[in-house]
Amino acid sequence: MKNTALKTQNAKTEPVLRSIFLKAEAEYLQIEHMFNLLGWGDLPGELKFEIEEDVKGYVDELNGNYSTFCPFVQKRRERVDFWVNSLLDGLCTTETAVEALKVKSL
Repeated sequence: MKNTALKTQNAKTEPVLRSIFLKAEAEYLQIEHMFNLLGWGDLPGELKFEIEEDVKGYVDELNGNYSTFCPFVQKRRERVDFWVNSLLDGLCTTETAVEALKVKSL
């Protein structure tokens, strides 16, 4: 009896889990593509993780979902660009760039 209930539950949740996985995979591929377009494809994973939301913002804005002139967003983009380029130019370590770009919670 328990086996049948478990199989029924698995049959219901499997398509949902598959769709969640496919959506996450598509988002990951889109972000990786954007990293590559920016010339940042070879960045270390920990730095990519730290600036992932920024790159998502670039994708959204380039897709015309919104446009921002917010000085705080512009400042953040300048910081991301500065630290990524500093790392790529060998002027700082990965740890330094990650620490500089960490978003501090309130």
